[in-house]
Amino acid sequence: MPSILKVKTLRGAIVFVAAFLVFLLITLGYPTLPPGRMIYDAVTTEETDYQVLGIPLTELVVAVFNGVIYGIIIWLLFTLAEKAGLIPKSQRKSPPATTAT
Repeated sequence: MPSILKVKTLRGAIVFVAAFLVFLLITLGYPTLPPGRMIYDAVTTEETDYQVLGIPLTELVVAVFNGVIYGIIIWLLFTLAEKAGLIPKSQRKSPPATTAT
């Protein structure tokens, strides 16, 4: 039984990470995507010119905010859809039992 619980948890984590990465990349290309910029403006008062791997730190922080927020929203929708039966739950098939002769 414990392995089935790990699979369910892992599916949700995969959905979150995928959504996080997609929205992180989208926001890096379109940094004004809400609500990340609004949160950044509410939390800080000034922008910095510091760069991380050639990406301005401000844009990177906004992208992480958006990735986390949209990742949680998509994970929550996935979890609710799975619980409602709209998404079939993965069922692990056990190998056929061998009989000793």
